[in-house]
Amino acid sequence: MNEERTRLKMRMWLELKDEGALFGPGTMYMLQLIDELGSLNKAAAELGMSYRRAWGRLQEAETRIGRELVEHVRGRKGYRLTPFGREALEAWRRWQNEVEEFARQRARELFPEGLRPQT
Repeated sequence: MNEERTRLKMRMWLELKDEGALFGPGTMYMLQLIDELGSLNKAAAELGMSYRRAWGRLQEAETRIGRELVEHVRGRKGYRLTPFGREALEAWRRWQNEVEEFARQRARELFPEGLRPQT
């Protein structure tokens, strides 16, 4: 196998004990899009889902977390991240990047030549 074609793939999420997923990459990507686009409707369109489904997923995440992730922007149609939502998104990005980099490094150290992931 060609090492240049080998990639490390990971999927991470946080769970509540005995309750399942708290949030994961899908929720974090939706928050990122809301932050970039300022709109849940535009974020939903980018994700290929209805506004209603996106709103439901967001509400489910907020209920499980017990904190608001986004807030309505007064005077205009749109949403922005709450300070907690921004902190959660930034922490997620750092955590994901650090864990993936560690996993890549360990895979390079542990796997034999020909299986070591390059990316």
